[in-house]
Amino acid sequence: MRRPDDAHLHLRDGASLAAVLPFTAERFARAVVMPNLSPPMTSTALALHYRERIRAALPAGARFEPLMTLYLTDRTSPAEIDRASRSGAIVGCKLYPAGATTHSDSGVTDIARIEPVLDAMSTHDLPLQVHGEVTDPRIDVFDREARFIERVLAPLCERWPRLRVVFEHVTTREAVNFVRSARPGVAATITPQHLMHNRNALFAGGIRPHLYCLPLLKTEPDRLSLLEVLAEGNARFFLGTDSAPHARHANESSCGCAGIFSAHAAIELYTEVFESEGMLSRLQGFASEYAAEFYRWPLNEGLITLAKQPWTVPASYPYGTAELVPLRAGETVSWQLQPNA
Repeated sequence: MRRPDDAHLHLRDGASLAAVLPFTAERFARAVVMPNLSPPMTSTALALHYRERIRAALPAGARFEPLMTLYLTDRTSPAEIDRASRSGAIVGCKLYPAGATTHSDSGVTDIARIEPVLDAMSTHDLPLQVHGEVTDPRIDVFDREARFIERVLAPLCERWPRLRVVFEHVTTREAVNFVRSARPGVAATITPQHLMHNRNALFAGGIRPHLYCLPLLKTEPDRLSLLEVLAEGNARFFLGTDSAPHARHANESSCGCAGIFSAHAAIELYTEVFESEGMLSRLQGFASEYAAEFYRWPLNEGLITLAKQPWTVPASYPYGTAELVPLRAGETVSWQLQPNA
């Protein structure tokens, strides 16, 4: 199949970056790299320096391009959006509602605070990538995505009709229906974990910290709605792993981090899902074409080969001085990426 792109990826930095980057570089030609480091990538200069660190960490001979994003805050200026646009290296700006997920404390507290920035993004045609959950403590955690649509996303898409928007890692029937019927220029990414699991998996035989992510896994009808829209071949929905590595001790703690690491087997896991649902013919569009069409990138010319060849995922991978527990640790994956010819 055509070499795929990952439209939503966390790579961390330093030794952690070096530990996880080879997995993505082996499978994907490009990835949209999230800016929520600590401290976050709030300026074009910071994002460009981060890009150089990613490039320096690539294995020899790797053909992979990191695509950078800016982290929006209440203090982001329209001038910074102008710099990002002129850089030619920033493919979007990420909206984290403050406190919504890992390293989002510096995020936007009120959409009204960034209205001039959204004006500038619309003018420069710089896409907005949205973590779509409200943080109101009165709202049930499983309802935060649906409430975000009502309170923030629908009004935003109406007020800025030319702004391209990616509703990241959608998890609910409400989100699928919103994107499916939205105005042109609205799209969404879908993760492997939200295709494979419903929220029962979090509590199978006890609490499963390595299946804790934000947005949370949702109900079985929600999961089925994601599969239904992919079976349609709807080009508004494309691959974004949201692979988010944390050291084992950070997940397995009294207040564990949200994030699932899937980069080690990302395209294999999607392939497994698409085959199980009888829609393998839809995989290349979802993985290799729809994001490129939305972001206006050239289609990748390289190919990858996947074989129906079961393999067992290791119990853990090295992660700097710690270890990282991957999605499906110790379990069998039925498809395997083949070495480049």
